[in-house]
Amino acid sequence: MPTISKHLFAFPCLALAIGLAGTVGAAEPVKVLIIDGQNNHNWQAMTPPIKKALEDTGRFTVDVATTPPAKSDEAAWERFHPDFAKYDVVMSNYNGERWPEPVEKSFEEFVKNGGGAVIVHAANNAFEGWGAYNDMIGLGWRGADFGDRVTVDDNGKPVITPKGEGPGAGHGAPHAYKIRAQDPDHPILKGLPREWLHAKDELYHGQRGPAKNMHILATAYSDKSKGGTGANEPMLWTIPYGKGRVVTDVMGHTSGDDIIAIRCVGFLTTLERATEWAATGQVTLPAPADFPNAENVSLKGEETK
Repeated sequence: MPTISKHLFAFPCLALAIGLAGTVGAAEPVKVLIIDGQNNHNWQAMTPPIKKALEDTGRFTVDVATTPPAKSDEAAWERFHPDFAKYDVVMSNYNGERWPEPVEKSFEEFVKNGGGAVIVHAANNAFEGWGAYNDMIGLGWRGADFGDRVTVDDNGKPVITPKGEGPGAGHGAPHAYKIRAQDPDHPILKGLPREWLHAKDELYHGQRGPAKNMHILATAYSDKSKGGTGANEPMLWTIPYGKGRVVTDVMGHTSGDDIIAIRCVGFLTTLERATEWAATGQVTLPAPADFPNAENVSLKGEETK
């Protein structure tokens, strides 16, 4: 159960208290806002199936706020002012220009006051100069001089590589890889296999940041033969921010028409559960019968090795 609190282990009772503090009852629909509009990945192909998967559970209602395109004029950005307070959780599928300062401040207050946030794949690449965002995500796609690196040893203990030492953020060639639960009793992962095979995807390594109060839920081994680091890299983690809960999931690469990573039943299941947990502190969604095992990838609508 790797947890880092100012690079020390947090007390389990504190983690439990944070996890049980909910903002919406289990019987009420969870109101989700997905933000997209700029990304170095194919956000247009990514948002609709994620929205549908969330809605198909029956647990969520989902709206989408799309930012202006890159290099839009000030007037276009002035029209972008999502009302975060209407929602229980905000999911970011965004990696682009900074938001207007009032929007950033509104988002910070939303999470501080108990709103949930879910950061998906390249959304953790965004906003290097936004200090509060770096605190929320803990680790991001940053250079080696930006902050510390966190990996996990084979015994499940966090390993800190100090700022300026070791690699910065990157990834090798996309490939299928195993996800290993580091805290299988956490509500997001409870009832799922200890290991499962994730569909072909980028495997992020060398992420950097403040990593304060970071609770690592799942990792993947970054194989050197695939251009990786030879370390167990964080794939899914949580961080408290004020009264809110933030979940970062760095899986979910899309490129052109290749959306196989977000068709992975393992990815969709953990994303759905992460969204519910970020909003409520609890998970009611069951593990699907077609959840992948350690040997087979399970895709939405089909299964393949």
